[in-house]
Amino acid sequence: MAGLRNGSQTMRGHIRRRGERSWEVKFDLGSDPITGKRETRYASIKGTKREAQAELIRLMDAVRRGDYIDPSKVTVSEFLDRWEKDWAANNVSPKTRERFSQLIMHQVLPHLGNIPIQKLRAVHLSELYGKLLRDGRVGGGELSAKTVGHVHRCLRRAFGHAAQWGLIIQNPAALVHPPRIQQAEIEILRENEVEAMLANLRDRNALLHTIAIVALGSGLRRGELCALRWSNLDSRTLRVEQSLEETQAGLRFKAPKTKHGLRTMTLPTSVISELRAHWRSQNEQRLALGIGRSTPEDLVFPAWNNQPLLPNTLSREWSRGRQISLHALRHTHASSLIAAGVDILTVSRRLGHANPTITLGVYGHLYGNTDDRAAQAIDAMLSRNRTE
Repeated sequence: MAGLRNGSQTMRGHIRRRGERSWEVKFDLGSDPITGKRETRYASIKGTKREAQAELIRLMDAVRRGDYIDPSKVTVSEFLDRWEKDWAANNVSPKTRERFSQLIMHQVLPHLGNIPIQKLRAVHLSELYGKLLRDGRVGGGELSAKTVGHVHRCLRRAFGHAAQWGLIIQNPAALVHPPRIQQAEIEILRENEVEAMLANLRDRNALLHTIAIVALGSGLRRGELCALRWSNLDSRTLRVEQSLEETQAGLRFKAPKTKHGLRTMTLPTSVISELRAHWRSQNEQRLALGIGRSTPEDLVFPAWNNQPLLPNTLSREWSRGRQISLHALRHTHASSLIAAGVDILTVSRRLGHANPTITLGVYGHLYGNTDDRAAQAIDAMLSRNRTE
């Protein structure tokens, strides 16, 4: 039991065990100024008894100071606003935070914002996902299952923190499954399509032609291509060290999300030859403009004004007059490796995936039916044993 004096009143608090590592704390708010009745509040705390005692003291001290906020009155809107400012702003990338903010503003708050967070249940989220699938797009229309899945993951993370912080007992999003996403057919170019695309680019846009060859030969993502510097290249290899991220707040060069995104790969001879030709052409242009030769820290693929080429600008330039997506070059790189018999671990490392499971989830169907070969290998082993 703990006590704090508030004016002429002494506030009391109690702790009661609820589980192995969970506690219920009870504390006074003092007397209601209108009815005169004494008000009591409860909160659930996870952790040790010492941590529960510390939280009880903190809550009672907040009451004493007059800045206590009753968790039972906190709405989903109020909590998500605080979560976005206090947690997301300091723990995720600007791009991810921007995406969270958009999803919360457009898909969550119009439907759940006014509900007290302690009254939020799994059924509310299940109903929300159904509404979004039917008419969740800004301006009206169906929202894709993929985007609804993004909403779910955002809420699961946010309400998980609400449970950790003692605002709710259980994360309601952990009890709901997002809608199933149909596996989309990935876009892979056939050899004749690659030849036609490169021939068209060679005559029309030298920069995009070089970008296409590097993308096909390395599998780099759009942001990685835009962040590539001459210092990342040597006679045979390419090092991926940064990616260029574009948000409403501006541009930033960022490190890869995982340690596997930071990678070094050997380049095909044809890609090296193309990059050398690009280096010569770029320096001819720079000297003609009077800005000197490229330095190791200059970008390999800058914009016309020697500033960073924006990822969205690259996508717009690429899509003009072409049905092939820029990301298809990355898929084609991966499929070519698989067709050549390259093992899944090497493919995963070249693509910069966090682990081979991700690679298999995207490209596993390209490995074909190897069951016959497996049976033949076992048969050969058994046959050798029979003859020995």
